Parts: sequence; C-alpha cells; structure tokens
Amino acid sequence: MLKIYNSLAREKQDFIPIIAGKVNMYVCGMTVYDYCHLGHARVMVVFDMVSRWLRASGYEVTYVRNITDIDDKIIKRALENQETIGTLTQRFIDAMNEDAAKLGVIRPNLEPRATEFVEGMVHMISTLVSKGFAYAADNGDVYYSVKSFDGYGKLSGKSLEDLRAGERVDIDLHKRDPLDFVLWKAAKPDEPSWDSPWGKGRPGWHIECSVMGEHHLGNHFDIHGGGQDLQFPHHENEIAQSEAAHGCTYVNYWMHNGFIRVINEKDGQDEKMSKSLGNFFTIRDVLRKYEAEVVRFFILRAQYRSPLNYSEHHLDDAKQALTRLYTTLKNVPPAAVAIDWSAPYAARFKAAMEDDFNTPEALAVLFDLANEANKTKSPELAGQLKALAAIVGLLEHDATGFLQGRLADEMSDANADTHALSPADIETLIQARLTAKQTKNYAEADRIRKELLENGIILEDTPQGTTWRSA
Repeated sequence: MLKIYNSLAREKQDFIPIIAGKVNMYVCGMTVYDYCHLGHARVMVVFDMVSRWLRASGYEVTYVRNITDIDDKIIKRALENQETIGTLTQRFIDAMNEDAAKLGVIRPNLEPRATEFVEGMVHMISTLVSKGFAYAADNGDVYYSVKSFDGYGKLSGKSLEDLRAGERVDIDLHKRDPLDFVLWKAAKPDEPSWDSPWGKGRPGWHIECSVMGEHHLGNHFDIHGGGQDLQFPHHENEIAQSEAAHGCTYVNYWMHNGFIRVINEKDGQDEKMSKSLGNFFTIRDVLRKYEAEVVRFFILRAQYRSPLNYSEHHLDDAKQALTRLYTTLKNVPPAAVAIDWSAPYAARFKAAMEDDFNTPEALAVLFDLANEANKTKSPELAGQLKALAAIVGLLEHDATGFLQGRLADEMSDANADTHALSPADIETLIQARLTAKQTKNYAEADRIRKELLENGIILEDTPQGTTWRSA
C-alpha cells in the first residue's frame, strides 16, 4: 500500500482516498511576474512525479495547480514595465508552460487563475464574517481572526502563544491581533479592484487557494501539495479559512517538498534558494547549459522532502549518471515490454515508490537493472529499464540522439577554450576512415580511429553504420 508522509500528522500514513480509485490533488502554483526558478522546477517535477505514479497505480487523478495572477509583486512589476497586468502575467504563464514542458512535466488537469474566482472569494469571506471568524476593519480591509479558530497552528505545530513570541508579524493597528491575516484589501489608486460588500478592493493571497480548491475538488479532498516554505503561514491559513467556512476537514494528506539550497561563496554556508536572497537560478539559465532531462534527473535523485543541494558539480554528476542509463539503451536495444510488477526489479521499484515516493531508491533500481541488461545483453531487461524509467518521466529520448547531442554540447564547450574537434570534424574523419576502409587502406583507417580516440572519441561500427560517443 502507498504510504505518504503527511505534514499534518508528521508521519508516514497509509494512503486511503476519499473515493476508491480516485485521487483529487491540489498544488499551489506560481505567482507569474517573472521567469520560474529552479525552486519552482522542483515543485513542478515533484508533483508531476506524484501524479504519474498515482496514475500508474491505477488511480483516476484530478490534478489542480493554480496560477496567482494578481498580487502586490505583479502590480509593481506591471507598473515598472508600463504594461497591463494581463499582458505581463500571460507572458510569464506562457514562459512557465514552456519551461515545464521541457522538463517533461505533464500539464495538470486544471490550471485556474486567481482573477477568475474573485466572486467566489467574496462569497467565502462573507461566510467567514457571518460566522464570526473574520471582521471588517475601519480601513476597508477584512481580516481573519486566528484566535476564533481552535485548530490554528495544527499544520505548523505551533500554538498561538508560540507564534506570537517567535514569529515576525506586520504591525497593523487595524488588526485585533497581530497574527490576524488579510482576506480582502481595500482598493488603492491605480490598482485593479472588484466590488464587494466592504467596498472596492481585491482578495488577499491566502483566500484564493481555499476557493479554487473548493470549486474544483470540493470542500474535502485527498492531497494538497506545495513547497516547504508554504507550510506556514499560507497552508495554515488555508486550513483555518476552509474548515471554518465549511465545518469539515479540508485536506487529508499535506505534502511539502524540501528547499533547494545553494552554497554562499562568501561564507561557505548553504542557504535556501530564493529571489529575496538574490541567489536563485531561473530554469532558463540552467537549461542553457544542461539538457532538460538531466535537470529532471537531478531533482528526482533526491527524496522530495529532503533539501536539494544545487551546484554545477551535482548537475554534472547527474549528467554522467543519466548518460550511463542511455548508454545501456544504446548498447542493448530495448524490446517493447509490459511491466510485470511481480518481477524482481519491478517489485523493488514499486516498493520504493510506494514508500512515500522514494525516487532515490527507485533510481538505484534502474541502475541495477541497467547493469544486468549490459551483462546479459537482454532486450527484455533493457525494455523493462525504459518502461520503469518512463513512469517517472526519464529515458524518453532516443538513446543515440541523446548521447550524440550530449557529446556535441561538450565539444562545443571545449571549443570555446581549446582546439578540440567539432562534431563536424568528427563526421569528416569518420567519412575519411570509411573511404580508407573501402580502398583497403586499413593503416589509414586505424590511424583515424586512434586520432579520434586521442581526442576522447570512441567509434562503434554497427551494421547500420559508424556512430561515436565520448570516452
């Protein structure tokens, strides 16, 4: 049985869906005012992996990932750029979708935008006010009263006293309690606004996910996911809003992926990757140097709840590891096979994935399988390798094309600093060697092979012709 680490319970639990055979999952998506960074990539890839495994396990999955398209940062950036909010957000939604597609991320079933659900947000806020969980302040804002909700703090594991003592909160004289959070913001000049019982304004950030989750998945659904940074206060506030409004459990299983961390060159300490620290790398930055499936492999190589240490060294290592798997598929052409989950390698792979999506162990199974396929030259084992890897979105390229593309990239990098052979030079030498062999000038053919080997190029003669790869 699948076990999921539930952040709310702080333990792994057997996964039992609300409706047998169906899974409803909501993941907090991106605020679209800039290009997505590697932290966003981890959220996209992790929950893509989760949805893929659930579907491979026979579940009918409805996967919702929202888009925040109204926010203080969005308004500020649009004003700086002297463009409309709609133009700004659509540009970065398109960029997000392009980046996700390159990373092998399957589009969620639904991608609601916050601005499409303001009416629903007004309705939920009105419900909270009428039930005594929220109040309108004299400045036109509406706040949620955290002390009115008995369960506040259950996701973060903190009491209100702990939060008041240890959390930094904004000083706002209009709040009854410093921990109260805004549900509705009164309109400011030159900002977009909507009508409401409290005057013109726009919703706060936390209310949008409660409303979009309810709209698409109901008042009570199976899985809610997002980055670890959202556990408090965003997801804590979602629980408070939704459970107060509807009087029932909001979500059964809360999943949070870990941070991506980078080394601070000044002090050697690792720190969370974030825009506020100025140490983030956009997906596009990384994809200029690394093939997208290498980045996906790098993300999946770590258990999703663990911190993921970013460095070019780690990405280079991921590239080498992925190349080993592709080399197996090149040397042992895979047969088309159906996965037999009772077979040893498949059973180990499944056991790993059923243990809270333990992708490091699942990938270790792939390497063991690759080693056995190399030893036995079994197309069936190579086919099993390819089929299992596809479940988590890996090894989906043509092996020869991937390996030659990788080598071409390496040669291009080398040519920036040295006089290494270019891919065109290699093909010219391969053709010269072929001509030498056809004219029985075997000494020249051997000389060319040796020259290529000295430049790090290994030739492989096959019935279909000669191919090359890096040594």
